[in-house]
Amino acid sequence: MGDSLIFGINFLSGLFIICLGLGVLAVIYMYITDIRQHKHAIRHNYPVIGRFRYLFEKQGEFFRQYFFAMDREEMPFNRAERSWVYKAAKNVDRTLAFGSTRSLEPTGTIMFMNCAFPTLEEDAVAPAPVTIGPDCRTPYTTSSLFNISGMSYGAISKPAVQALSHGAKIAGCWMNTGEGGLSPYHLEGGADVVFQVGTAKYGVRNAEGHLSKEKLEEVAAHPEVKMFEIKMSQGAKPGKGGILPGGKVTAEIAKIRGIAEGQDSISPNGHIDIRSVGDLLDMIDFIRETTGKPVGFKSVIGSLNWFDELLDEIEKRGKASAPDFITIDSADGGTGAAPQPLIDYVGLPLKESLPLVVARLEKHQLKDRIKVIASGKLITPSKVAWAIALGADFVVSARGHMFALGCIQALQCNKNTCPTGITTHNKRLQQGLDVGDKTQRVANYNKYIHYGLGVIAHSCGVTNARQLNKSHIRIVTENGLSIALDKLYENHQ
Repeated sequence: MGDSLIFGINFLSGLFIICLGLGVLAVIYMYITDIRQHKHAIRHNYPVIGRFRYLFEKQGEFFRQYFFAMDREEMPFNRAERSWVYKAAKNVDRTLAFGSTRSLEPTGTIMFMNCAFPTLEEDAVAPAPVTIGPDCRTPYTTSSLFNISGMSYGAISKPAVQALSHGAKIAGCWMNTGEGGLSPYHLEGGADVVFQVGTAKYGVRNAEGHLSKEKLEEVAAHPEVKMFEIKMSQGAKPGKGGILPGGKVTAEIAKIRGIAEGQDSISPNGHIDIRSVGDLLDMIDFIRETTGKPVGFKSVIGSLNWFDELLDEIEKRGKASAPDFITIDSADGGTGAAPQPLIDYVGLPLKESLPLVVARLEKHQLKDRIKVIASGKLITPSKVAWAIALGADFVVSARGHMFALGCIQALQCNKNTCPTGITTHNKRLQQGLDVGDKTQRVANYNKYIHYGLGVIAHSCGVTNARQLNKSHIRIVTENGLSIALDKLYENHQ
């Protein structure tokens, strides 16, 4: 009896040591595997531990009623939206089973009106190319409806910019530099580039910080640079300039921007040389004449008095003085860093501002002359289609493409600690962002946005997404019943 007990104890002890050893070997194997792979940034940057994220995320599909949020509850982007982007970027199955988790009852819910006789596949056509700035020396023509919004090199990392540049080239869309200037990494992929002129004039400023004609000419000499965008204001921080913490101002970024290394890069809250609508039109004309390329401006819409004054001034000067495009940013737009009072409370959301601007352009017969670009939380085909139906000619998104790069909405953009390597200059964390893999994800995401736009358009009975308009959408009102979007906006002033 005693011998059997001793044997059993020894057996169990030996088994425990073997299991413990195998466990240690397994951890070592997972560590080596994770650190050497570059497909999953979280696993690379946080070997072994990072695997728990995928386990918990998967279990959340089954236990979400007990833990964390439901599909449509999170902000600024819910699980359902992020999941669609991830699947599109990875080129995996995007279909759903059983039924939608999206409630059709809340006020403001949009619904596309399907046609009894949808467009057949053989009758579908690709959206026609659109020319911006046809009277410029070098106009810009593109067929891409969905493009990459402004993200500065500095706010996002070198590999993130590289992946966006190469991905945009494959997708055939443009990418916006953001206000941080033009880096070699924006040009690396050969994609079309929109150069953004911010309030600090980074990349095109002289020693005094004013706009430099010579620097503008240098930027415009790059054939990849197709347009120039004057940033008047941004949806997440209207009335406030860009904020880049000193910890993210490396020597290279400082050189590109023309500022001191290691110091906070805080742009003025407005252009010192644009204090009226006349100044804005003068600046547009100066940049357009200097570069020969289309010039527009970006603004979050609040008070409309200045915009009415702008249209009146264009009428006095003539249509040739008008901007070639206007980018309308929504009050719920994104940013790397912004004061909470501005990010939460200032500006109009796109559902109000976009139809207001379009209506005014149509009233002044300027809608064909001035192209409208919509920006702000438009990361899925349905949201993009909605913006086009409201009158946008193009849609741009920054955060959608960040999700395509692998962003997990950790809300660490302003702290240089982004766990996916997208908004950090920490070399160790950047190692997890493999440029080759993320390039394809960016291209896939753009591809399936356009594919989804076609699916919606064909269901509504039109041949392509550019034919969508307000008559194709209804919106749920306070009484629980819907109203046609064109009827809703009939008296929207």
